[in-house]
Amino acid sequence: MKNKRVQFFLWHFLISICISLISLFWVFQVWYPSPLAKATDVTHIFLMLLAIDIILGPILGFIIYKENKKTLQFDLAVIFLLQLFALGYGLFSISQARPVWLAYNVDRFELIRVNDIIADKIENSYPEYQTASWLKPKFVGVQISKNIEEKNQNMFEEVLGGISIAQRPERYVELSQTKAQIQQRAQKLELLQQYNNKTEVKKILAKYPQATAFLPMKASAVDMTVLIDSQGDVIKIVDLRPWN
Repeated sequence: MKNKRVQFFLWHFLISICISLISLFWVFQVWYPSPLAKATDVTHIFLMLLAIDIILGPILGFIIYKENKKTLQFDLAVIFLLQLFALGYGLFSISQARPVWLAYNVDRFELIRVNDIIADKIENSYPEYQTASWLKPKFVGVQISKNIEEKNQNMFEEVLGGISIAQRPERYVELSQTKAQIQQRAQKLELLQQYNNKTEVKKILAKYPQATAFLPMKASAVDMTVLIDSQGDVIKIVDLRPWN
């Protein structure tokens, strides 16, 4: 009986590990590609969720497993369902905070999560910006309204309510439409040495020799740096601080 209990525990643990690895891949390669997991501070929350799910499920199964127990199948089914529910709820919660837009606004990029989006005028946006993608976040440009009244309203919202126009999909345009402004506002790479370890800056920049300038990326937890080439195209988001 003990051998069967241990065998069941090992199989349960192995299955839990496999499901967790799939979840890890999806979260950190699709929803939060590096370094966006650090930018949103999701890593420790998700890993803690997985650890609890992986450990508690098999341990509970091991504790209640008795070969001749009449309610064994029901008890194990309850544990499996609770384990899947906990993982599913955790993934759903993380999905609601996933980055969906990397929006260029005036002189910086802003990381916009699902729960950051202001959707009261979303019907006025282009069709491709009306639905948040379930895949990797996309770069977009932000266009300031030409309507004076709306422009002033957006300014008041940002100053008084902390709502950026980058949170409004009706202001989104293709990033290429803001390329001239990106080139104009891009900062010299040398400035990164003022805010980061010089050795680390050189190490990262050596990987992207085509990068000639950078722009800050404002995020919810840790701000990042977006490397830009001479044509104003995005090269890579890197884990360097763009300001103090």
